[in-house]
Amino acid sequence: MASSEEKPLVFQSAVASSAFARRGVSKAVLVYDDLRAAIINLGLKPGTRLDKQEICLRLGVSRQPLAEAIARLASERLIEVEPQKGTFVARISLASVAEAAFVRRALEMATVQAIAGAMDDAILERLDRILTYQAAAVKDVEEFYALDVRFHTMLFDRLAMRRVAEAVESSRALLERTRRVLLPTPGRNQNTLREHRAVFAGLAARSANAAGAAMGAHLDQGMEELRKFAAAQPELFEP
Repeated sequence: MASSEEKPLVFQSAVASSAFARRGVSKAVLVYDDLRAAIINLGLKPGTRLDKQEICLRLGVSRQPLAEAIARLASERLIEVEPQKGTFVARISLASVAEAAFVRRALEMATVQAIAGAMDDAILERLDRILTYQAAAVKDVEEFYALDVRFHTMLFDRLAMRRVAEAVESSRALLERTRRVLLPTPGRNQNTLREHRAVFAGLAARSANAAGAAMGAHLDQGMEELRKFAAAQPELFEP
């Protein structure tokens, strides 16, 4: 039997079967979507060796769509292909994450500063509702994570600048894995909720300075906690 690190882990057959029923989407794209989701969600942990034959059997595809998906994931630095050794889920690079976080911090601070003065009651009510749901889901990692994404996405939706949203999305894969890694950390969800509420307070006050400062503090705290986590679990990160 293969070791736990060698298993490709985790494709839900029902999800895969449903996905491949979608029309007009290539098998390579669907394999890419499944692998990428498993990597970001940590179903495939950093350092895991991919068993290509098993993946093909699970998803009912040939080697060609898998090869195309792997090439795309390698270009995003989520997979590493090592000749004569195998294909592995890339370990998390703190240097790459720091670069992506730098971009995200600049854009998210600028976003809340830009939208603060034009916040309307309807948007504030929706943001407040998300925070209420987050408070109720603070012990549910998956639900809390989904609401975290909704909170930040709503800010970009309010800004309504497509290229800004795309710039953040381009670096999202690197950052999402780190966010998922930190979610089970004791107290992290409570801290995130408190930081989100500070951002909301700045927006509700229509204060660009307060909202921007709160967002910066929120994202800085996440990076600080990641560095501590990496020191405690170095096997998930590049040396």
